[in-house]
Amino acid sequence: MRHRKAGRKLNRTMAHRQMMLRNMVTSLFRHERISTTLPKAKEVRRLADRLITLGKRGDLSARRQALRVINDKGVVKKLFEEIAPRYRDRSGGYTHLYRVGFRRGDGAPMSVIELVPVPKEEAP
Repeated sequence: MRHRKAGRKLNRTMAHRQMMLRNMVTSLFRHERISTTLPKAKEVRRLADRLITLGKRGDLSARRQALRVINDKGVVKKLFEEIAPRYRDRSGGYTHLYRVGFRRGDGAPMSVIELVPVPKEEAP
């Protein structure tokens, strides 16, 4: 039974899936927008929201936890110093997911995941 087992397998081994999601969330924070298939985007959204919440905490322990997921120290610095402060008054939902059609080769549903833009009056 699959009771209480969250997340998608995405037809990959655990190590491959974890590394793929880590690379995708790193790219999301670096470029603030990526294009991928819908199921992958939904998994990236879960991980990205958790990491932004860690960034809002801002302490050393949270930074070390983020470094366990994101291998690039520059991206972690950007997460803690630029991205997380944008969402200090927001309690979740830091990403938008847009469906953009189907991939030509295999018909997979494609989507764009991006960080939610902060309105100008709320920007620090």
